[in-house]
Amino acid sequence: VFLPVNTSYKTEELSYFIKDSRPTLIVSQENALRGLEVMVQDIGANTLTLNSDGSGSLKQALVSRPEIFETVTRKSDDLAALLYTSGTTGRSKGAMLTHGNLLSNSRVLVEQWQITDQDVLIHALPVFHTHGLFVAMNTALIAGMTVNFMDGFNIDEIVNAQERSTVMMGVPTFYTRLLNDERLNSNLTRNMRLFISGSAPLLAEVHDAFYDRTGHKILERYGMTETNMNTSNPLLGERLAGTVGMALKGIEIRITEFETGKILENGDTGIIEVRGENVFKGYWNLPKKTAQEFRDDGFFITGDLGYLTERRYLCIVGRQKDLIITGGLNVYPKEIEDLLNKISGVHESAVFGVPHDDFGEQVVAAIVPDSGMKIEISSLRLIVEAKLARFKHPREYVVISKLPRNMMGKVTKNILRNNYK
Repeated sequence: VFLPVNTSYKTEELSYFIKDSRPTLIVSQENALRGLEVMVQDIGANTLTLNSDGSGSLKQALVSRPEIFETVTRKSDDLAALLYTSGTTGRSKGAMLTHGNLLSNSRVLVEQWQITDQDVLIHALPVFHTHGLFVAMNTALIAGMTVNFMDGFNIDEIVNAQERSTVMMGVPTFYTRLLNDERLNSNLTRNMRLFISGSAPLLAEVHDAFYDRTGHKILERYGMTETNMNTSNPLLGERLAGTVGMALKGIEIRITEFETGKILENGDTGIIEVRGENVFKGYWNLPKKTAQEFRDDGFFITGDLGYLTERRYLCIVGRQKDLIITGGLNVYPKEIEDLLNKISGVHESAVFGVPHDDFGEQVVAAIVPDSGMKIEISSLRLIVEAKLARFKHPREYVVISKLPRNMMGKVTKNILRNNYK
């Protein structure tokens, strides 16, 4: 069972993962386990080293090993990987992913995106996350796609790779950075077949601007650690900006009331629930938490808020934990963010709730201005007041240079809430 760990984690963070998962073998760079020797010894784990230059005891140990080994038979329900959730709030939980989860999802994606052995993938994503590890690598392995590994996102390397590649998988920041480079145009991307975005919401303006510059519509999809990929905009059909497409083959999506489980009509916002072969086995050593996250009929309660259009395209509104309840009324941050992001001079925004004595929570908007632009808060207020009901109006606006994000580009609103409560 494979457990990838974020390479930027510090000793205290590594300590949690090692204590919780109790691994048999730990492979790391030589300096990564300093301060953890006693704990590693207590749980009886073996250690091998592998440094970025290829040196280390792992490579040395391979010399005495046979080049051919007998494949161990595995069943569909056997555990293949343990991936810890990103942990933007609370402690990370280990999601147990089976061979069946991974294989079924990768096969569907290869078919959905028509990946073949003629494709060449630009791979600049980290491989400790489901996006770079499973979405990218498993589809490449199944289809025989060539993988062009890169040591992180380097704008020059990404630009230079366009002419000899056909597919790119990235997070929204990849595309905003490309749009800021004057070399991006339809001639540069003429050999590219498909640009895919995920792991964080892609602004509709970025989608449209990328199409205007290149003639390519970015394909946005929706997944999570516990389920792999759930939906995708179509390869050949209409890719709608602001949506994450329709349920993938063999996967069911529904929108419900969280408290009652009542299935909602198209257009109504509620909790996104998923059922299919892609859905994980449960949380490592947390049977009660696992039981709480599933309905009796097997649907997994994702914690994401969204709605289905009449054509069954899924629109994500945000996380349930980011829902703001002010004066007993629900405020969905994305509705306000979408409005703010369209205002001239606003580069991006994040809306969140902070405690309020009378209303329970009040709405706060963090604004990142376009480079060189000065934001007039009074102007923002006038536009918002004209477009949205009063209870949705931010009571406070804060102008900041950039939004806090995790490694995959998701805005960490818990940091904003802590900073401005």
